Amino acid sequence: MERVRSAFIGCGGIAGEHVKGLKLLWENDIKTFEVIAVCDIDKDRAEKLAEDVFSFQGYKPKVYANSEEMLLKEPDIQAVDICTIHKEHHTVAIRCLSAKKHVTIEKPLALTMRYAHMILDSAEKNECILQVAENYRRALSERTINWVIKSGRIGKPRMLFWEDISEGLWYWGWRHHKDLAGGGWTLDGGVHFVDLFRYHIGEVEELYAISKTYNPIRFKDRDNLSDPVVIDVEDTIMSVLKFENGTTGTWVLTDSAVGKKTNFRAIYGDKGSIVWNDGLYTRKEYIPLEKLEEEYLNSLSEEKRGRLFPKGIRDTIAIELKEFFDAIIGIGEIETTGLEGLKDEAISMAVYESSWLNIPVKIKDVEDCKIENYQKTLI
Repeated sequence: MERVRSAFIGCGGIAGEHVKGLKLLWENDIKTFEVIAVCDIDKDRAEKLAEDVFSFQGYKPKVYANSEEMLLKEPDIQAVDICTIHKEHHTVAIRCLSAKKHVTIEKPLALTMRYAHMILDSAEKNECILQVAENYRRALSERTINWVIKSGRIGKPRMLFWEDISEGLWYWGWRHHKDLAGGGWTLDGGVHFVDLFRYHIGEVEELYAISKTYNPIRFKDRDNLSDPVVIDVEDTIMSVLKFENGTTGTWVLTDSAVGKKTNFRAIYGDKGSIVWNDGLYTRKEYIPLEKLEEEYLNSLSEEKRGRLFPKGIRDTIAIELKEFFDAIIGIGEIETTGLEGLKDEAISMAVYESSWLNIPVKIKDVEDCKIENYQKTLI
């Protein structure tokens, strides 16, 4: 069987997780791909990733420090996995798509909504597959929660509560600088969360948010809180979401809360509630999540179970990458398309725009680049 010839651009931490996913696929005799080249401005990082690929693939990808050179010298590349810093997403993606390469790209799709649209336009123009590497919804727990909601076991959704409250004073490199990351955890991790909001509940129509930076000094030495660095991304958001179907939600993130940590995520309906890492509550019963997962798996056809959890694999990145390669060879479709990634990012960006303007904003206005006051500070 002919394999999809793929390459990496960006060989840092998340690329390493992608390679672990590829290794898991290979070990389960899912060998629909081969990695023939890797690229990173830090050639040592690229060499390390190439060695990791060699460990299971049996032959080493060629190593490059310049993506233009790689695309020129490796015309057989069919697909590229982009794992660069956020600032580079649109430049690298458009370069690959213009060269007629299919692309899977780490979230968030782009630094701004305008750049995100440019990527989608390039994919359409060049008739290439574009997948956003959104893996959270692929977890067994999330598939189960979605099944519980869609089967009506909590009734009509009324309220979403998503609260992550903690303290973390360490420095996280480029992710703590707005010009490189586009924003803080609201964007970086937040696109994962809002993808779950949309997946489980539906589209968000409008939101109002407050964004703050309570601790602009972070520390490279996290154990001794020494070697300080000034950051310029938010560390706290508080937002109220209005969904198109009438559900209301609160989304709170902070890593500047001193003392007790709390993490609470739940959707309440008119018949019950589903609580993350917990289970289903109704007026008459409680069913733990583990039991619900068993019920869900038993409800699946053999075909659907094989598609969602191929060879029994539960690693979400491996599943995501299998979907990408399958789509290229004509088996199945992309679930987390470029458009899905764009819609996810619009909600995270709406948090920044609402806080900037101190008014509620329509998600569609952010998606369509009618509101981009905060984003103009990034370019």
